[in-house]
Amino acid sequence: MKYNKTSFTIICSDHLKLAVQDLLIDTAGELGYESFDEEDEIVNGYIPTMLYNKRALENELLHFPIQEASITFTTIELEEQNWNEEWERNGFKPINIHNKIIIYDARNSSDSDIEVIDNDVIKIGIEAKQAFGTGTHETTRLVISELLKLDLHTKRVLDCGCGTGILSITASKLGAEDIVGYDIDEWSVENSKHNSELNNTQNIELLHGDSNSLSHVCGFFDIVIANINRNVLLEDIPQFNSVMHDTSTLILSGFYTEDVPLLIAKAKEYGFIKAKTTEDNNWACITFNK
Repeated sequence: MKYNKTSFTIICSDHLKLAVQDLLIDTAGELGYESFDEEDEIVNGYIPTMLYNKRALENELLHFPIQEASITFTTIELEEQNWNEEWERNGFKPINIHNKIIIYDARNSSDSDIEVIDNDVIKIGIEAKQAFGTGTHETTRLVISELLKLDLHTKRVLDCGCGTGILSITASKLGAEDIVGYDIDEWSVENSKHNSELNNTQNIELLHGDSNSLSHVCGFFDIVIANINRNVLLEDIPQFNSVMHDTSTLILSGFYTEDVPLLIAKAKEYGFIKAKTTEDNNWACITFNK
C-alpha cells in the first residue's frame, strides 16, 4: 500500500505546544492518518495515499480550535514498501478468543502445533502480508466476538475491508454459506485469497475495490461486517444499506469510543437500530439491526 507523509510545522507558545499537538493528531486521525512521529519540532503524519485529501486537511487547519497556533504542512508520497516486514518475520503468538477460536501465525506454526483443550475449538492460521487483521488488534477481536454470538449457518456475509481475510474465514468456519469480501488494497485481496486457501475455506469470493464494488454483486446479505476507519464507515453506510434486507445485521468497528454517537446517528438515517456497543482499550464495535 502506498503512503503519504505529511510534515506539520507548529508555531505557538511553549505552554500550548502539547495541547496543539494532541488536538492536531486527533484532527488528522479523523481524516485517515494512521500513525505519527516527531522529528526536530515537526510532527509527521502517515496516511494511505488513497485517503489523502489536501483540501479537507486545509479546511480543518483553517478552523483549528486553538487560534493562537499557526500550523503549516507539506506532503510527499513515499515509495511503496512492506511496512510490516519485521513484524511478519517475527510473527505473533496464538490468540485465544473466548476459548472458541484460536488464531495462530501460519508462517511459523502449523495446525498440529496448536494445542486445544476442546476439539470444538476452531483453529485459524493467518499469514499477514502487508494486510491488517490477525486478531492481535482490539477491533478484530471485537468483531469476532460478535460473530460468535450469531447463528451464521446458511447466512450470506459481506466483509468490507477484508485485510488478511480473517473475518471472512471466521464467518466461513462458523457456518456461513456464502461470503463476499472486498478491499481497496490489492495486497490485502491477494493476502485474503492466500489465507483462505490455507484454511480451506472455499466459499469466499474476494474483490479488489472500494464499496463501489458492491454494484457488481447480486442479492442481499444477512450480515455485513466492516472493520474500517471512521470516515470511510460514515461514507459507506448508504452502500451497506443498499445490499441489506429488512432483517440483516450490521457490525461496525475500526473506530474509537468517542466516535460511537456519530456512527449511530449516521446509521439511524438509514433505518438501523443499535443493538449493542462493545469496547476494548478505547476501541469500539457497534452491532445494528434493521
